[in-house]
Amino acid sequence: MTSVPLPDLPRHLVRAAVEAALAEDLGRAGDITSAAIIPPDETARAVIAARRPGVVAGLPLALEAFRQMDSSIAVEVLKPDGSAVAAGDVIARIEGRARPMLGAERVALNFLGHLSGVATATAALVARVSHTKARVTCTRKTTPGLRTFEKYAVRCGGGSSHRYGLDDAILIKDNHIAVAGGIEPAIERARAFAGHLVKIEIEVDTIEQLWEAFNAHADVILLDNMTPTLLRQAVQIVAGQAILEASGNVTLETIAAIAETGVDYISSGWITHSAPTLDLGLDVE
Repeated sequence: MTSVPLPDLPRHLVRAAVEAALAEDLGRAGDITSAAIIPPDETARAVIAARRPGVVAGLPLALEAFRQMDSSIAVEVLKPDGSAVAAGDVIARIEGRARPMLGAERVALNFLGHLSGVATATAALVARVSHTKARVTCTRKTTPGLRTFEKYAVRCGGGSSHRYGLDDAILIKDNHIAVAGGIEPAIERARAFAGHLVKIEIEVDTIEQLWEAFNAHADVILLDNMTPTLLRQAVQIVAGQAILEASGNVTLETIAAIAETGVDYISSGWITHSAPTLDLGLDVE
């Protein structure tokens, strides 16, 4: 699905996230079901398959779960991250000792299903705006502790990433404006504080505020909950001299009309905080 190279997920973050998830699942005694039923050296072959169509994301975490349980488990990936899959498609084949394989199953599928759901939701929005220049981007509305992975999944679905946290870009929102005493003083203070590589974005919800932000030379202007008519006005006013990002009421039904106004980016919190999990399963052959 993705047409751009995917970033490598930081190895230490993958390892730590999987360690925590396995510790939560295995508890004090480990997988007592498998221990009771399956001999220690019993081997098995299995596949991870899609039960519904979607886009794959999260394989590095799924593979890490099997590796941490037993480094001798062999995994062959058939559909790498960013791949579109149909119902029934095999994403990976797994072979090795059955006990650790089944012990890792739920953690692997939890990561893979959730992140593939994010990628699938992103891909659906991206497809709706493919006839325009607008790019779909995510926000900081992410699951605590999973932001790096969810933003990676957005990339797998063909979207782009907004700022990662509070420390890599300045985004002046309505509460900042209220405390600072207005748009102009907020941007002036941000400009005096920021380094030359730090972008300054400001949120506006009226055309009057847009003019203030534009005249104060904001790098990016976030147009919050504006109708397509107002978005078109904003595009005409700015005329390419600032980046315009539309946000609010972004759904599969509305995103095409938003994109057709000529905005540069459309941000969606839904793709990370509310995307449904992609139904995947691990089946022993």
